[in-house]
Amino acid sequence: MKLRYSLASPFARKVLITGLETGLDSRIERIPTDAWAPDTDLPRDNPLCKVPALITDGGEHLYDSPVICEYLDSLHAGSKLFPPTGEARWTALRRQALADGIMDAAVASRTESTNRPAEYRWTGWLDRQGRAIARAVDTLETEAPGLAGTFSIGEIAVVCALGYLDYRLPALAWRQDHPRLASWYALQQDRASVAATVPRG
Repeated sequence: MKLRYSLASPFARKVLITGLETGLDSRIERIPTDAWAPDTDLPRDNPLCKVPALITDGGEHLYDSPVICEYLDSLHAGSKLFPPTGEARWTALRRQALADGIMDAAVASRTESTNRPAEYRWTGWLDRQGRAIARAVDTLETEAPGLAGTFSIGEIAVVCALGYLDYRLPALAWRQDHPRLASWYALQQDRASVAATVPRG
């Protein structure tokens, strides 16, 4: 398999962690990709020109991190990161969706703040993204006790979302009013798959 990715992308980090957690990392050839490069060939593998994008051993192109992560989870015989049925499945998928929403809002904020000339930045848009992030982190604080004891795709996504806030939007200081979530997150930093995928670049 081949993975088009960026170490700065929280969505790509989800896939990298999933590969490590499922024991499939050695089967994945990592291809660093700059989706913003004018001459990028990424649309060949993902018409949306976004990372991550996975090319399977059979030549199929998969994109969007939830799809890639669930595909990888289908390839191993160990404990599943996507619970197959019941309440555990819907909780994991909901948490993944919430964390992905944080990442979407954070990436949008980062893009608006750095890629658009200052005189054209839309402060109303930035405020909207900031409020979405704040509400989502508030929700995760209430759920923090339930995050312990499992590491499904929901918890993986939460780690990636909070890590991206630290990396790109440190001024949000999300830990300040979320002590239980901060405590849980701190414990995850010793996990091998988390430590090996800290965003950079």
